[in-house]
Amino acid sequence: MANVTAAMVKELRDRTGVGMMDAKKALVEVDGNMDQAIDLLREKGMAKAAKKSDRIAAEGLANVHVAGNTAAIVEINSETDFVAKNEMFQELVKKVAQVVAENKPATMEEAMALTLDDKTVEAALLEANTVIGEKISFRRFELVEKVDNAAFGTYLHMGGRIAVVTVLNDTTDEEVAKDIAMHVAAINPRYVTKDEVPAEELEHEKKVLTEQALNEGKPANIVEKMVLGRMQKFLAEICLVDQPFVKDPDMTVEKYVASKGAAVKAFVRFEVGEGIEKRADNFADEVMSQMK
Repeated sequence: MANVTAAMVKELRDRTGVGMMDAKKALVEVDGNMDQAIDLLREKGMAKAAKKSDRIAAEGLANVHVAGNTAAIVEINSETDFVAKNEMFQELVKKVAQVVAENKPATMEEAMALTLDDKTVEAALLEANTVIGEKISFRRFELVEKVDNAAFGTYLHMGGRIAVVTVLNDTTDEEVAKDIAMHVAAINPRYVTKDEVPAEELEHEKKVLTEQALNEGKPANIVEKMVLGRMQKFLAEICLVDQPFVKDPDMTVEKYVASKGAAVKAFVRFEVGEGIEKRADNFADEVMSQMK
């Protein structure tokens, strides 16, 4: 039997788009012959997804699953928004969130190796690739932990276009936590409190605001006061606890939560496709390419 090396497995994965274990099994089955391994995977229908590997999967769904004191938030992408309405795809996203929450993987590699319906998550994604006919990719996940005397708040906007999980300390009121999750979905804060804002970001913003004030022709003593006021406004815009609460803009999020005897501990917000550069294909060219 041929010695199947890691480099061979990588090459086969790159050329076909299949998972690591599937690539290794194929190579073992054909005694390391690369061309035969590719043919074998094609015959099994497993290399179909490889033809779509250069496409951009920027649509899809995010989901949250809570298992005890652990919550998992995941994002799984597809090429088109139409697939997000597919029942098989929706179930896949829910199940992946569940197994991630229940098993707490430390890395994406560990997450892909988790068991889902008697197969690995990686194999389930490949199966979805083949059945649905689009590139399906597990983009990211994050685990959030809480203590017993705390509450998770979860919210899915537009069925999972945006997913949020929040943690409130000193309360077990999940409805209040959900209120904050809805606020996070709508307003998109970047930090919980100003203490979390990196010093370099604060310094950069202060420099920009100072230049703005100077360009307005204000004297130096006025500039300092203007920058201080504008920095406070900047922090209120990006920090959750300082934002006007969407359900009652007369109070901040911090004051609303405090009125319920609680405090905001953390939040995670996933918006599908954020940070992915979507390619604008020419429709006519795409049709022509499919006719060749």
